[in-house]
Amino acid sequence: MNTVKVRNVEIGSGVPKICVPIVGVTKEDILAEAKSFDNIPVDVVEWRVDWFENVFDFSKVKDTLKDLRAVLGDTPLLMTFRTSKEGGEKSIEIDDYAMFNIKVAETGYVDLIDVEVFTGDDVVKKIIAGAHNAGVKVIASNHDFDKTPDKDDIISRLRKMQDLGADILKIAVMPTNKKDVLTLLAATEEMYSDYAERPIITMSMAGTGVISRLCGEVFGSSLTFGAAGKASAPGQMGVNDLSTVLALLHNAL
Repeated sequence: MNTVKVRNVEIGSGVPKICVPIVGVTKEDILAEAKSFDNIPVDVVEWRVDWFENVFDFSKVKDTLKDLRAVLGDTPLLMTFRTSKEGGEKSIEIDDYAMFNIKVAETGYVDLIDVEVFTGDDVVKKIIAGAHNAGVKVIASNHDFDKTPDKDDIISRLRKMQDLGADILKIAVMPTNKKDVLTLLAATEEMYSDYAERPIITMSMAGTGVISRLCGEVFGSSLTFGAAGKASAPGQMGVNDLSTVLALLHNAL
């Protein structure tokens, strides 16, 4: 499997990398969150731009990105517009979604963008091509807040992301019981062992699924999300506790 190098971070090898989300509403809140990351273990920062009050004013998005890039220094920055249909804060038309992501990639301020794989194959390919032309990596994603699909379906979704040309493949699912968590972990292991040509990120959400955020090195998930302040999804642990557990597991393997 090929790893993905983003600035000084290699995703897909060793201890799963820790991504910390920023979910501030105002520019001031966003930059304040970023400045608070100096003393915590963080490998990648995700700006959840759908929380931003001026997300539909691109000049203000670009201005905030510029200042955010300056605050983060050499820490890789992932920008995500999570749409309401996949658990995000706002809805957006498909053509606007494509244009927004490509324009963000072209600013030169981000290292990765997140693209929801079920936006439509042609649109996803267009966004990936635009991002790659700008030198930006793409995480293709899918979020199911209602259930955990069966193992073969999870693997099929991840393979679809790979076939469309994404650099990193991500799926998050909601468990309705403990067996669902095992389904997600089994799918992760099989995808990693049999099909993955690039890094994968998987998680089972909520408290029931929290173990899936910790054991990625065992089953094949290469990045996990931890909260420094407000969590961006159900089940995110505090980043310091997350880092401690990941290190303990790594040292025991």
